[in-house]
This record gives sequence, structure tokens and C-alpha cells, in this order.
Amino acid sequence: MDSKTSTTLASLHNSKTPVESKSKDRDFLNHLEVYLAKRDGVDKLLKISRYATKIILASSVLPETLPLTGRLKSFESSVGLSRKAFRLGKFVQDVNAFRNSHLDSREDLILSVIAYGGEGLYYFVEQFIWLAKAGLIDAKHSRNLQKISAWAEFIGYIGSISLKFRDLKKIIEDEACLASTIEISISRGNGCGEEEQKMKKLKEKKLMKKLSIVQDLADGLMALADIRDGKGRLFGPLSVASAGLLSAIISTHKNWVSC
Repeated sequence: MDSKTSTTLASLHNSKTPVESKSKDRDFLNHLEVYLAKRDGVDKLLKISRYATKIILASSVLPETLPLTGRLKSFESSVGLSRKAFRLGKFVQDVNAFRNSHLDSREDLILSVIAYGGEGLYYFVEQFIWLAKAGLIDAKHSRNLQKISAWAEFIGYIGSISLKFRDLKKIIEDEACLASTIEISISRGNGCGEEEQKMKKLKEKKLMKKLSIVQDLADGLMALADIRDGKGRLFGPLSVASAGLLSAIISTHKNWVSC
């Protein structure tokens, strides 16, 4: 989930998009070094590895008797535990995101509490799940903690998706307004280079917002699968693993262009 951002034309003029903030002459290895220096960068690569492995296991491509199958299961489990360690203290980012939110209405306040509160509680509880799986806390508490975590995550995604649809609507409105301005400028024979640059930024921002919504929907599906213990046609191992891989690829792309 990302923090709610203003979509006014003034802010677009004064701020840089994630793509623009990246130095164009930076080579791949330097960019990769910056990416891997971030906690989320490593976490998303682990997420891709985990769900790609889950897809292989769920698709029954490899026989159960094959030694490689057992090693893949062990690898998937270890990566899942490693990812939980990366979430230590991550709930603080939701606290700060809520504090920095632009709350223009009561609806904004409610949705922000749901989004950031749900995700923050999810990351907070995940710390104790990691401790339980690591053996420091009695494993008998693990199942209850996982239920609390799944519900908090699912509720958080409901709020997050609602906020992002509102942001997307504002972007589309700004895009339509700017398109009218460009059309008027062209009809009068005036230059509109600056407006075209703003339009390019809006289109990039709209694409990233749409990808973020798709990612939240995929993650929400996985959270719902955890709540239902995988019961249901939509919550089979293969479909959940595919949703996880889709989410991982989108978040990896977002983190890559932002660093």
C-alpha cells in the first residue's frame, strides 16, 4: 500500500515523478545497488522467489517423490520465514503515513484509518508470528495470530483500494481538464509544451495507480484465502500463488522505478 498523494496540477508541476527522480545516466549495476539497499527491494525479490516456487509446486509439474520437490518445499518455507523477519518495525511506516495523510473530509479520515490501521496492525502481528515460527514464542499461539493478521490485512486492503480509486478518479479529472487546456491552446495556435509534459506525468501517475490497485486486489485475494483456510474455488494453491507472483512483480517494478 502507498500513502495518499495529492493529484492537483500544481503539485504535479512542482514535484517529480518516481521515473524522473531516477538519474537517467545511472548504469544498471548502480541502480541495482540502490534497489537492493532498500528493505522492500530485497523483500520483493524474495516474494518473487517464493511464489514462483509455489506455482511450480501447485502445478504438479514435479513428482512428489522427486528429491527436488522436497528441497523446493523447504526453500519456500524458509523464504516465507525470512520475509517475516524483513517486516520487523514496518508498522511504523503506516503510523507515519497516516500522520502525513491529507484528510480533507470525514470520509478520508475513515478510509485512512481502515487502510493504514489495518495494514499497520497486520505488520505488527506479523512480528509475533515470526517469533512463533522461529521458536521463541509457543507455537500454539501461531494459528490465532495468523487469523488476526489475515483479517487486519484484508480490512486494510479494503481501505487502501477505496483510497486509490478516489485518487485515480482525481487523476482522470485532472487529465480531462488538462486535455481541454491543450486543445484550446492548439486551436489558438499557442505552444503547449509545458502542458504536454504535465499530461505525460499524469499518464505515468495514472498507470502506476492502476498497477497499485491490481496489486492490492491480488494481495487481498491472498488475505481472503488465509481467512478461509484455502477453501473455495478461487482460493486454490495455484490461483493464490499466481496472485502472489503478480503482486510481487508489480511491487518490484514500482520499487525499481522509484529508486
